[in-house]
Parts: sequence; C-alpha cells; structure tokens
Amino acid sequence: MPKMKTHSGAKKRFKKTANGKLRGRRAYSSHILEKKSPARKRRMKRPVEISGSDTPKVKKLLTGKGGR
Repeated sequence: MPKMKTHSGAKKRFKKTANGKLRGRRAYSSHILEKKSPARKRRMKRPVEISGSDTPKVKKLLTGKGGR
C-alpha cells in the first residue's frame, strides 16, 4: 500500500511550532483594507494560532493520514 501524501495547499499555508501548535495566516487580511484601522491591519500581518475546532482537520492534511 502506498503512503498518503501531505496536502500541498496545507503545507504551504500552515507551520507547526516547536510545541506542536499550528500557526497560519489571519482571516480577512487580504482585501477591503481601507475601512480597517491601521492597528488592526498591523495585527493581521502576524500569523496566529489555528482555532481548536480547525486543528484536527489541518493536522490530518499535514500528516497525510486518513483518506477521503
């Protein structure tokens, strides 16, 4: 049986920290920036920890375990 491949889109978008947490880009940070405050836009530059509900899904994509 061949090995499952890592999801290419996920490996480009998410990084694992040293403690095993997942970090990714913030939502709503790419367009309609005119009405957002400068402080809010600065915060959006930094990556943020993935929410608890999304973590298992992203981990599954990164490890390549579990078929579709």
